[in-house]
Amino acid sequence: KTHLPASLPFLPGNTQQDPTITRYHKTQMLSVKDGAICEKTKALKEAIDSTLLASMREETCKGKIVGRITRPKFENDGIPAVAPKWLKHDRQTLKFDEVVENRDENFRVRKCIIYYYLDDDSMYITEPKVENSGIPQGVFLKRHKFPKPDGSHYHWTDLDAGREIEVYGRVYKLTSYDDFTKKFYENEGYSLSPQESIPEDTFEKTRFMINMKQNPPDMAETKEYFEAKLKGGKPNKKLASYLQNDRKVLSFKVVWDDTSYDGGEKKYTVNYFLSDGTMEVKEQKETNSGYDPFPMLLKRMKVPKTAVMTHYPSMSLRQEEYYKPADLLIGNIVHVYGRDMKLVDCDEYTKQWYIDNLDIEQQPLGKANPKKSLKYQPVPDYNGYGSLEDSLGSVYSLKPKAPKKNEKKFYKSDIHVLRFDVKLVSTEPDDENRKFIVAFYCGDDTIEVFEVCDKNSGRLGGKFLERKKHKHPAYSHRYYEEKDFMIGETVFLGGHKFQVQDCDEYTHKYMEDNCDVFPQASIDLVIEKIKSGAYSYPSLQDYTIALIKKIDKNGDEVISFDEFKEGMADLGIYLNDHEINTLLRVFDHNKDGKVSVEEFYNTIAKSVESQ
Repeated sequence: KTHLPASLPFLPGNTQQDPTITRYHKTQMLSVKDGAICEKTKALKEAIDSTLLASMREETCKGKIVGRITRPKFENDGIPAVAPKWLKHDRQTLKFDEVVENRDENFRVRKCIIYYYLDDDSMYITEPKVENSGIPQGVFLKRHKFPKPDGSHYHWTDLDAGREIEVYGRVYKLTSYDDFTKKFYENEGYSLSPQESIPEDTFEKTRFMINMKQNPPDMAETKEYFEAKLKGGKPNKKLASYLQNDRKVLSFKVVWDDTSYDGGEKKYTVNYFLSDGTMEVKEQKETNSGYDPFPMLLKRMKVPKTAVMTHYPSMSLRQEEYYKPADLLIGNIVHVYGRDMKLVDCDEYTKQWYIDNLDIEQQPLGKANPKKSLKYQPVPDYNGYGSLEDSLGSVYSLKPKAPKKNEKKFYKSDIHVLRFDVKLVSTEPDDENRKFIVAFYCGDDTIEVFEVCDKNSGRLGGKFLERKKHKHPAYSHRYYEEKDFMIGETVFLGGHKFQVQDCDEYTHKYMEDNCDVFPQASIDLVIEKIKSGAYSYPSLQDYTIALIKKIDKNGDEVISFDEFKEGMADLGIYLNDHEINTLLRVFDHNKDGKVSVEEFYNTIAKSVESQ
């Protein structure tokens, strides 16, 4: 009987890959849960105990699972309550500077740095590299726990400035520490000793003498000589002044009294540059002065106090003395090549500079000659072509631009339309009974007029004047505004004269809500105006009685519009039609145009008493 092998021998060519496997990645065995690293158990397969599984499925009469091993209350042992040292002191290192004392080289002091890692109590020693030291430097001892001579390991409590530690037969003396190390010891309740200075050795002194460079006393002159011999530039002796005072400029305002034929008082600006002591004089351009602009009177240069006037200034042996900041005081005269200029003022930076450097307070001089009053040509009257803004654009500029609209006002007030009942003022008898309505659009101050006609009147009602802006006759360059439409006022629209009789309820409420624009519509302001006459009477009661007698002359205990107006005029209080209309709106409850004397008396008396 032939026995066949269960599988092919493991030889080249006999292995086959499973075509159903498409992923060859390795399963991740670690995961992070609640901030702690734990092991995954999904990929682990454990044997199932059928007896335990059956006991877990069975229930007792009380609904408890039998066969279950009782466990204590769950506690989160993934993250310990007290963090271990390797987690608490992770990336925290104590640093000490040390000195290695070598017996063979007692004249050499080797400066090293000790790092103490708090997470695992390991230590690390490194030596900073020194140029031309002659010895290998860098890592002195790798990181590990340093043993003591007695066999134990060094702890951070064993380290302090001034102590000596022995590691593998070498003695290190600790001299200093950093700020973190000091704070750590203070938090732990330990106080470190004062830091010590590192002693100098012969090697360090020798290297200092070798590296020290001292130029010979005539080095500057020799260098300048060779530079000039090789046709090079001269040394910049004013470099320090340039670096210290660059962009620092003292600015003064000066006046020059030109006595020539076309002269006069001319104003200039003098700028003094602190970097090199140069000055420049600029002209202050004045509008409509009649002079051609000449910006620079004197370019930037050093200005001498007394100039050497010669045809060959470079060959003159006379020494010139130039102006310095101490010479530029307000009130002094500066001579600029034949022009005597008087300092009258300076800017704020110049005043502060003199206070900080020279302890001098610069006070500006008053104007000797007051500024001449300029006379401007009046704006010509409107010629009737185009709008008023278009006509003014041609007056103010040779190339007029399109007038700008008040977009903010348009979007804010475009929804408000004020409507007024007006009467046509005319000498024609037929115009006596004509009725008109004026619509004022607050968004763009345009006005539109409509005529209201009765049936069989012989006239066609509707639009009387197109919507547009109308010029105010009392002002040369202003249109009618919403504040010009008050009850009793007269307006001129399109060659017609209208008198405002009344307005609708929406307009009344709009005026009362905007008392800053329409003060006549405020009941409080009207009452205050009526109360102004009480100061000429001995008592408030006398004033109130006299007020009622003057208003209600017939004694019928009601006050009409005309009676109210005449009575207030007799007392010296003049109210216009809109203010009287405001009072009637408050006190006339039945809308018959009359006010009860009792109600008006009570209102005035209460208002006066509260005052």
